Amino acid sequence: MTAAASPLGGIALVLAAVACFAMLDTVTKAVTAGVPLLMALWFRYVFQAVATTAIVLPRSGLALLHTRQPGFQLLRGLLLLASSLLAFLSLRTMPVGEFTAIVMITPLVITLLASRTLGERVPPRRWVLVAGGFVGTLVIIRPGGEAFDWRLLMPLALVATNASFQVLTSRLARTEAPLTTHLYTGWIGTLAASVPLPFVWVQLPDWRLWTGLLLMGLLGTVGHFMLILGYARAPAATLTPYLYGQIGFAMIGGWLVFSHVPDGWSLLGMALVAVCGAAGAWLTLRESRPRD
Repeated sequence: MTAAASPLGGIALVLAAVACFAMLDTVTKAVTAGVPLLMALWFRYVFQAVATTAIVLPRSGLALLHTRQPGFQLLRGLLLLASSLLAFLSLRTMPVGEFTAIVMITPLVITLLASRTLGERVPPRRWVLVAGGFVGTLVIIRPGGEAFDWRLLMPLALVATNASFQVLTSRLARTEAPLTTHLYTGWIGTLAASVPLPFVWVQLPDWRLWTGLLLMGLLGTVGHFMLILGYARAPAATLTPYLYGQIGFAMIGGWLVFSHVPDGWSLLGMALVAVCGAAGAWLTLRESRPRD
């Protein structure tokens, strides 16, 4: 089941989703300074799973559990869990804005991944854009610089898992109900994250940490549901340029919460990533239009 085609509605939903993701990253960086990482990860998923089930299952009934792609649902849930874990680890050592910019080379990787999966030839100009995106990433992390830490390469692993997750999300949106996908993703992540939970659980003395955990769960739940709805209303090629709005939202969050302002080199790298990514999305959109 898919929603009626509505490009403007899809764009609005994706912009709202990336705003939620930027706020989620900002809150995560603050909360995981005082909460064990795996405990925070579990809480983020259990909130999504319980909230989604409580809201939608009474309305839709057990029919909501029906899926035509159980294997892909399992894979999507595990990919998102891996992406979340890598994101949590990365945010411990990186500012939110710079972290987000590196992750934003994901759409470039998505374009190549989709092309390779379909066996299509990748034009040279796309390789140039991908190279430009990676150059922007290197400008941000600056290997060999005084501030460089090998942990700064961790977001690149996140790019690989996130690209696979996005491609799979777009594919599932063609045949699966958005609420079904959302429900399975939440519970798969919850069950997998529950395995190490007894070994990392601690008592939290500060109510503000509990508030932060609740906010993480809320932002993750709302953001991913909006992303699913957006992909159900417009093709990925149309929506991809608007994913870059997350860089701006992340910079605002980092400034408001951590008083962090990227330096000139970081801003240059972030701009290069955004320009190359947006150009790649524009090429995809142009090539997808029927020729006369």
